[in-house]
Amino acid sequence: MSEIAETTAHEAYAFACMRCGYGWEQAYEIEHHTDATGQAFVIYKANGERVPSPLSSPTCLNCGGHVVRIMRSGRVSSAQQGMIQHRAPAPTQPAPQDEADTTVKPEHHWHLSDLLHPFHRR
Repeated sequence: MSEIAETTAHEAYAFACMRCGYGWEQAYEIEHHTDATGQAFVIYKANGERVPSPLSSPTCLNCGGHVVRIMRSGRVSSAQQGMIQHRAPAPTQPAPQDEADTTVKPEHHWHLSDLLHPFHRR
């Protein structure tokens, strides 16, 4: 049976996992349908594939957790851009190192506080 949508809306959401702090965004096509009994229902599609509603029980793409904050689109990417712009530029020449200093600095990992910090009210 071929389902033809009566109307299709395009929405995008930003997500932040409250367990591991991972943030991502996803765009959806929301198809509005009516079944044979006249009941309205919607079908969500992401990248052309049918997916469950992102509003019912989102799952973190990183850790599989289900405590996920849903925000309007652009929140995660703007937070990540803000964090990138606030980083100090890398020096053009490496600073001389003491031979005894062999510590390795860990890479920066995104945490929930990094993603949500720009949105805290002051």
